Amino acid sequence: MNPAEQIALGTARAATAIRTADAVLIGAGAGLGVDSGLPDFRGREGFWRAYPAFQGRAFEEISTPHWFDDHPEMAWGFFGHRLKLYRETTPHRGFRFLLQLLNSRRLPGFVFTSNVDGQFQLAGFAPQQILEQHGSIHFLQCHAGCSDQILPADEVHPQVDLQNVRLESPLPRCAECQSIMRPNILMFGDFNWNPARWQEQQVRYREWRNQVSGANIVAIELGAGTAIPTVRFECEHVADTVIRINPRDHQVPAHGISIPCGALQALTLLEQELETS
Repeated sequence: MNPAEQIALGTARAATAIRTADAVLIGAGAGLGVDSGLPDFRGREGFWRAYPAFQGRAFEEISTPHWFDDHPEMAWGFFGHRLKLYRETTPHRGFRFLLQLLNSRRLPGFVFTSNVDGQFQLAGFAPQQILEQHGSIHFLQCHAGCSDQILPADEVHPQVDLQNVRLESPLPRCAECQSIMRPNILMFGDFNWNPARWQEQQVRYREWRNQVSGANIVAIELGAGTAIPTVRFECEHVADTVIRINPRDHQVPAHGISIPCGALQALTLLEQELETS
């Protein structure tokens, strides 16, 4: 079976699964945002293409909290550029389809994402139906941990020298202790992440899980890779059927449906398939 036939078959099977679903879990990894123009940092080459100044270093080496101590301008150059990028990026139309899918069919739904970009909120999803497993770049915490307060990053407007990945505007400072503020993101080797906001999301997610217990749950998993397979594991564990949309890592378990292409292409085909039913 050639790739086009695989995509067509997967789309038809996925549409059938959605028609009979009682609830929908949307699982999202970095690959979902690629069609909006966002980098997914897949492999060192992908990371280096996005940030040539970090040539020779891995994403997991840079996305660590110690840089806010050792080189805060570089740390905020990296995260500040991403904050600005995510704010200015328009979610692709696949997000609209997912939102309409939940609203029009009145399916109890929840979003489980490893992304920190806030694209679901920007696309109109209610914050109460989103679990951001690794936190959000749109919120800040005190790097020194002087309090458990988590604040929106609305007042932070970073100006970044992208060639050198260095912050040129003033460093965000904690109003209480004047230490550097950092994004409320779970980084690699991060023992000081403030999980309070995530814990509130977890409570709502558990409530949703209890609400749909025993129902026919379909997971639509988009762009979730195998390097950090949190989203994949969650979808496989929770759902009766997993629709795995991924151009590369599209292997599925026994209760899975594979659509081996990008998120926007698959969602567009799914929308067309459901409209004809």
